[in-house]
Amino acid sequence: MLDEILRQVQKGKLSVSEAKEKLATYENLGFAKVDHHRKNRQGFPEVIYGEGKKKEQILSIIQAIRSKDDDVLVTRVSKEKADYILGEYPEFTYNETAQILFWKKSTNRMESYQGYIAIVCAGTSDLRVAEEAAITAEALGSEVRRFYDVGVAGIHRLFDVIEEIQQATASVVVAGMEGALPSVVGGLVSHPVIAVPTSVGYGANLNGLSALLTMLNSCASGISVVNIDNGFGAAYNAVLIDNIGKKGAKQG
Repeated sequence: MLDEILRQVQKGKLSVSEAKEKLATYENLGFAKVDHHRKNRQGFPEVIYGEGKKKEQILSIIQAIRSKDDDVLVTRVSKEKADYILGEYPEFTYNETAQILFWKKSTNRMESYQGYIAIVCAGTSDLRVAEEAAITAEALGSEVRRFYDVGVAGIHRLFDVIEEIQQATASVVVAGMEGALPSVVGGLVSHPVIAVPTSVGYGANLNGLSALLTMLNSCASGISVVNIDNGFGAAYNAVLIDNIGKKGAKQG
């Protein structure tokens, strides 16, 4: 990127001020500093966390990201805020269950790569977190397959789909209550499992703390645990794993 910008300046196709603007690592909006170089460092543009931000602030950040022709992903955004932004960008997609608003360039899937991320969800009450994970992974470019309502209270439901889960490059396993599902899945698959405890459950669930401690104390190997209700963080890690598989398929 740097070499190309310098070549354009040398050829007179780009002014010095324009080059400085392109080389700026972030854009200062006053209330936020938009990290335009995050994609160069990490592979994905900056993701906007919508909770606690005004709708006008979210829109301004989106406009800064779009000015660089980058994909947009906004998490934890209410329908009221999303409707406001959709008025400006009707081409965006909003998923109300996941509370995610996103836009991405159309990309062609690698025909030689058959990998996918399994999103495994214990119960219907966990769907908000599971869908946050699923939509995030899709927005970041991975194929997703959903396996919902397969909790340990009716474990035969999990066994009916376990062979397809076993073929995934990574699994995101979402569960509340006592949080036992990731341990079960972890003992049945040979790929990384990212466990997500949810705040779903009765009093002794302690808003997800019981599920979190269960997952941290899992006896199954290969399980990593993210914070309570953090479907986004789990999906992000799963996409990084999936991208390693894509790189291997390209080299092969």
